[in-house]
Amino acid sequence: MSRPVQLAMILSAPLALVIALWVLWPRFVLSPRALDYVVRFDLPDGNMPVDLPRVDGPPDASRPLVVIDAGHGGFDPGAGQGDLKEKTVALRIATALRNRLLEGGGIRVAMTRDADRFIALPDRPDIARRLGADLFVSIHADSADADSARGASVYVLSEKGSSEAAERFAARENQAGRVNGVALAQTSQTVGAILLDLSQRGTQSGSTQVGELVLREMRGAGLGLHRDEVQTAALAVLKAPDIPSILFETGYINNPADAELLGSRKGQQALADAAARAIRAYFARKGGA
Repeated sequence: MSRPVQLAMILSAPLALVIALWVLWPRFVLSPRALDYVVRFDLPDGNMPVDLPRVDGPPDASRPLVVIDAGHGGFDPGAGQGDLKEKTVALRIATALRNRLLEGGGIRVAMTRDADRFIALPDRPDIARRLGADLFVSIHADSADADSARGASVYVLSEKGSSEAAERFAARENQAGRVNGVALAQTSQTVGAILLDLSQRGTQSGSTQVGELVLREMRGAGLGLHRDEVQTAALAVLKAPDIPSILFETGYINNPADAELLGSRKGQQALADAAARAIRAYFARKGGA
């Protein structure tokens, strides 16, 4: 290549760069006018109650209604071990329980959530209350510092836990109503005490009966138990006035044997079947199913 040609190419390079910048500049830099806009939207009122879920089953309001609560959900995964998350396990068992109850007939069923979405703790028992439920069942899975802990437990509401482990469990589960440590909804101590008293007056016996039946069916099915008796704890999710309520802790996610059970469709169905038999036995005793 001749020297004049080389010089021409060298001298033309800056000119080409200037032209390219002139052509492409608007694509990379927005003008002030392009940023002159405002997007407005309404945030939901935190005091507004959540929408009520549908009620499945016989179209007969005299039939007993069970509200099944799949714990955690959305940005709150709950306990977890690898890809196995409490929110997913709880929803699958809750769905299997709903289906089993509907298959047997005679019982109406609603779920606080049927998808992966977040519901604040106070809204869960409030859904049961607003629907006029006859029983509230909250489904969870646990985790522990050591993977030796395993088996299912059943909790009912009490101001004081039946053991230190129950109190630690309640403290952990009650954190589900917080985001970055900030409570999404708070109730004064006075109101909380009144709600607790109302719950225990009319429903403690019923809650304990359901819990004992769940444990009985779990033993009969050969499913492992962590606690052989119904446990008590000050769990926010169980504070539904005048509605028998239990929290069914289905196992420990961080225990290999429990994780295998909780993560399999067969295991999830076995847990749901045990709970369904217990619920039917409870309503049969009451003459409602």
